[in-house]
Amino acid sequence: MSDPSAPLPPEGDERTRVMTGRGPAREADAATVISSSGARPPAPPPAIGSGAETGTLPAGSRMAEFEITHLIGQGGFGAVYEAWDHTLERTVAIKEYLPASLSTRAHDGTVSPLSEKHKETFDLGMRSFINEARLLAQFDHPSLLKVYRFWQERGTTYMVMPLYRGQTLRQALAATPAGVDEGWLMRIMDGVTQALAVMHNANCYHRDIAPDNIMLLEGTGRPVVLDFGAARRVITDKTQAITVILKPGYAPVEQYAEMPDMSQGAWTDVYALAAVMHVAVCGRAPPPSVARLISDSYVPLAGNEVLRQRYSVRLLEAIDHGLQVRPEARPQSMGELRAELGLEETTTIAPLRSSGARSGAAPAAARGARTAPHPAPPPAPGASGAKLLAAGGVLALAVIGGGTWWWMQGRKADTVVASAPAPAAASGTPATTATTATPAAAPEASPPPAPPPPPPAPAVRRTPLQSLEALGAGATPGFGVTATPRKAEVVVGRDKLDFEVRSQREGFVYVYLLSSGGEMFLLFPNLLDKYNKIGAGSTLSLPRASWPMNAGGPPGTNHFAVLVSQNERDFSESGVQNDGVFPQFPLTVLSALEAARAGGPTPLLGKPVCPSGGGCQDVYGVGTFKIVEK
Repeated sequence: MSDPSAPLPPEGDERTRVMTGRGPAREADAATVISSSGARPPAPPPAIGSGAETGTLPAGSRMAEFEITHLIGQGGFGAVYEAWDHTLERTVAIKEYLPASLSTRAHDGTVSPLSEKHKETFDLGMRSFINEARLLAQFDHPSLLKVYRFWQERGTTYMVMPLYRGQTLRQALAATPAGVDEGWLMRIMDGVTQALAVMHNANCYHRDIAPDNIMLLEGTGRPVVLDFGAARRVITDKTQAITVILKPGYAPVEQYAEMPDMSQGAWTDVYALAAVMHVAVCGRAPPPSVARLISDSYVPLAGNEVLRQRYSVRLLEAIDHGLQVRPEARPQSMGELRAELGLEETTTIAPLRSSGARSGAAPAAARGARTAPHPAPPPAPGASGAKLLAAGGVLALAVIGGGTWWWMQGRKADTVVASAPAPAAASGTPATTATTATPAAAPEASPPPAPPPPPPAPAVRRTPLQSLEALGAGATPGFGVTATPRKAEVVVGRDKLDFEVRSQREGFVYVYLLSSGGEMFLLFPNLLDKYNKIGAGSTLSLPRASWPMNAGGPPGTNHFAVLVSQNERDFSESGVQNDGVFPQFPLTVLSALEAARAGGPTPLLGKPVCPSGGGCQDVYGVGTFKIVEK
């Protein structure tokens, strides 16, 4: 798991990227540009598994005028193929809607939902996939993905796009640990801000801008914005899958939960893009925005003398302004951000229209107010965390199957760096007292001054263990959940961690772990084991035999909580982060959310997914246990 506040690690030597993804567990979002000379390309490399093994189309499959040459990548919601266009004699990329957990492919290539109960979600995702294709087909900008055409066939939908070759901005930044050149960065921001402005003009917001969602094309370095993933987002919302979109270092506070005074808009992408520039100039992402809302540890870049020697004050101030926590305090459009960066319309690579002001936004003076810069230390060199065997140094995870071993890389618990809060910007000019020539009336006796209001109650800050224990506060009486470890004490490096869950009622099982290393995980369901149903009066043994967990240390107590819920649960407002096999709740984010809720239900609880989107009672039971590692 990667620390969002740590320097960017390299992504390896892989240089091919495909539609919507960043790794083997996700579909890819824009791949490689092959020569368009008109000659048919040489024989493709072997496909990644056969269609029978992966559910994907085998090489040689024909659809309309296209012939599949090989599979580029596959993820949970789709597959991307390299294909040959027989009509125009060119190589293209074809993205297929293929949600692995919802669909199956017949021998004739037809895709259909797994069962009738999956049909509604499958159809909803496909409609969103089609809408995504239509949306992208409207855009015509060199830094936005281009869709040539799309159509429905064999029970699913396909979209045809150019094939791109290049590397992600994340890879480029990792290859330049000493920091990037400002001119180079501005050329990238020029294209990206234009591309996002085009989207914003269509009332479409990306909401997932990050260094691995910007691709730099080979040869030209032109940026292309990736990962629209509309179908993935809709299916995730519908099924409440544990993989969520939020990236704590890049997501602004309005993305953590719907708040009446914090709606999403162009300013949402402004924050994320400012975080990208923050990474580019100092090697690390800013602190999570939701934690800053409670106690702001952000140190403005414009006050850093080391950075001022390398970058213009204009750039550093624009980044600081874009990273304001409150939405109304940031630039309200890509046009405003471009103006602050000094990117004039005359220097752009395509026409740029104004994206308009935010409705109901604060006055211009308030929007333009900036936080006074603080002196800041030079950026610390990135220290790579020790590699630990498993989740946060607790578990050594081995997946037995086909000789494949899964290893997890741990990370240090999140911490908030204390700093003096920035002074608030002035809200207006002092009032001036007017004088008149008329004689003043006799003064009346003034009432005694009102007593000062009482100080606000201190924010409730549960410890991580208190958050875990709070899961049981609202449990349904008589639900009857118990969880028992096989061994309450285990030896590091020798014993396994396993346990049994019993429930008097049927439900969906969620297992939380506060590790001896001080990290909070959603242990189950996870990327490898997604089935989490238990029958009434049944016993469930975890983990499965196919992925045993070995005691990996450090020595200490591991606290577990098992929640069995009548309905599936949605964790989209819990700040959960999925960078590996086990979803993780960053402790700084969890602490800030706990404080914002002022003692209400713990964010770890999430919320129930009610049938048909209506209201329902939250019915669940909770059991807890401990395993001590020695």
